[in-house]
Amino acid sequence: MIEGHVPVADIRRLLEERPDAVGLAVPGMPYGSPGMGPESEREAYEVFLIRRDGSTEVYASYSAV
Repeated sequence: MIEGHVPVADIRRLLEERPDAVGLAVPGMPYGSPGMGPESEREAYEVFLIRRDGSTEVYASYSAV
C-alpha cells in the first residue's frame, strides 16, 4: 500500500527491491512533496517503510530546499 504523497521514485524502488513490507507512507502533507507545491521550495520530509509487524523505518529522506 502507498499512503500519502510518496514520490514515484520511491514507489519504483519498492517494486524493484521487494522488501518484506506492507508499503510506504509519508505522514502529513509536506510542502513540496508530490502534489503539494513545487519541489524547488519543499520542506524536509521522510518516506517511511511499513514492515509487516507494524514497525517503521526511514526509507528515503528529502531535505528542505
